[in-house]
Amino acid sequence: MGEAAAREDGAVIRSAEYAGSFLVDDKCLDDQMEQLHRNLKTLKTCKKRPVSLKFSVKGVKIYDEDETTLLMAHALRRVSLSTARPSDAQFAFVSHNPGSVDAQLYCHVFRARHARAAQFLNLLLCRCFQLSYLEKHPDETQEVSSGSAPQRNPSLLNHGFPLSVSALVSFRRAPFRGWMFGSKKHDKCSTEQQHVSPDEVFPTSSPSLVRKKAIRNKVLRSGAYRSFTFTPLKQRHVQERLNASQEKDQEKTLARRSRTPSLAETEEALAQAVWCWAGIATDSSYSLLADDVLGSYLLCPHPKKPKSGSLIIRFPSGLITHLIENTRKGNFLLEKCKTEFSSLAELIEHYTESQDGLPCRLSCARVNHCYEWEEEDDATKARELRRSLNKSRLQRIAKGKGTTFGQ
Repeated sequence: MGEAAAREDGAVIRSAEYAGSFLVDDKCLDDQMEQLHRNLKTLKTCKKRPVSLKFSVKGVKIYDEDETTLLMAHALRRVSLSTARPSDAQFAFVSHNPGSVDAQLYCHVFRARHARAAQFLNLLLCRCFQLSYLEKHPDETQEVSSGSAPQRNPSLLNHGFPLSVSALVSFRRAPFRGWMFGSKKHDKCSTEQQHVSPDEVFPTSSPSLVRKKAIRNKVLRSGAYRSFTFTPLKQRHVQERLNASQEKDQEKTLARRSRTPSLAETEEALAQAVWCWAGIATDSSYSLLADDVLGSYLLCPHPKKPKSGSLIIRFPSGLITHLIENTRKGNFLLEKCKTEFSSLAELIEHYTESQDGLPCRLSCARVNHCYEWEEEDDATKARELRRSLNKSRLQRIAKGKGTTFGQ
């Protein structure tokens, strides 16, 4: 499928054929899914119209084949779920039609060019659901853990010393307590003198005094502290390279933190993001998964074995965690199952098409957890706001006239 090209507004447009729609009964979620798949089978042979689908975090728009005439527009908050039937290259979503009764739900069915195209359309809409959830619940965003910064010993470079004096510390010639190891004053120093800061030991104003004192106390031989490989010019180059590398690391960290998730991903990256609920905190993913369709799943590290993966599946009995084992051949094996797979994509595709020992098959359908049952009519709200403003204005005018008349 390649990569989904996003436009300036972050939307992705893909082509398909519109097969029609049907009314969805007001049932529980699992019963609705059964009805959907039954009706999808009946729409395999009906006539279809070429259309273009535009996906974004705001919603789904359906244009004609030339992308000139808008045929339908569905706000994302009014789309309840997305599903696909790869075997028949079908993609469908359930939503309220704009302007219709709130109690009426319709399933809009599309036929893609092939099975992978149908899966890709479903992944796009499922990812829109997740990105919309992240926008509305920023407090449930997964914190990016870049690992703890490596702890380094304090360097004299931070106090303005050249590398030649820093070499003095690297050869254990710097003091740890008191002034100098081996110095006679070290044994006689008081408790307060034993806790001396580096700034007090090596005053930044005159590093040459440290050198002379070390030579006088015969702790160092003259020239022993010198750097034989770094000239002042090389020292400056090393310092510049060090500063440049630190700036690059900071820029990468900021770019990684500020990078917003996008729909413009390859099929593999998009599937991985949907399967892992990328960006959403683990605890929130568990609670959302419990309210999703039967057979929905979450791909994540195993709770007790962080180096191993796991597949958390919503079964009729609840959420069950299955360990994904790595075989000696480098394949993947689902816990308590015998079939091995060369990739996680093959594993998920297999259990989506076949139950193979699981209580139920994996489902590619996903619920929109930001779905809103009642439609918000912006025009109606605007009219009510204008009406209330006019009413208050008239009341003020009437009150003012009444006061004048009374006078």
